[in-house]
Amino acid sequence: MIARLRGLVVDRGLDHVVLDVNGVGYLVHGPAPMVRDLPVDEPVVLQVCTIVREDAITLYGFGDAAAREAFETLREVTGVGPKLALATLSTLSPAQLHRAVEGDDANALVKVPGIGKKLAQRLCLELKGKLSPGFGAALAAVPAPRPAKAADPLALALAQLDYRKTDIDRALADASVPGPEDGSLEDRLRAALRVLSGGR
Repeated sequence: MIARLRGLVVDRGLDHVVLDVNGVGYLVHGPAPMVRDLPVDEPVVLQVCTIVREDAITLYGFGDAAAREAFETLREVTGVGPKLALATLSTLSPAQLHRAVEGDDANALVKVPGIGKKLAQRLCLELKGKLSPGFGAALAAVPAPRPAKAADPLALALAQLDYRKTDIDRALADASVPGPEDGSLEDRLRAALRVLSGGR
């Protein structure tokens, strides 16, 4: 079962995104507010609920494990399938859902497309005590950390020679100074010193 995915959002619709994970595109459905706020072409981490049926494997993604658990708890109620559970979390935040259930507020639940008065009352009855206030965590997906760039050894060498940061930045930006992949540190240092001394 897929429980977590990290990748780039390369496309999105109203209730789904396509997540590129190492060149493989996964179609992941999610709550509309979360999908709307996901940055395109940026790495994100989604907590995933995988539902397997005879004719399909469907992925549902959430910004955190608590939201995924709320989705799974909703599905335990008779008459609530994945689409209706997703519609519920698209209409009500997990915190709003918790307040509605604990407060027997069926009127808040009937705002969800597909939930009528009777089902709303059953949700209040069957979910009471099962939804933690902790489900109020934001639905936004967690941005994946970007790998830190390694420090340029030329910058370190110039710093050891007591050059200021402004001078180091000027030398690194000069076209006459080879990049890290274009020359040895010794050659790059010579070029940088020529720039900083005003010579060519």
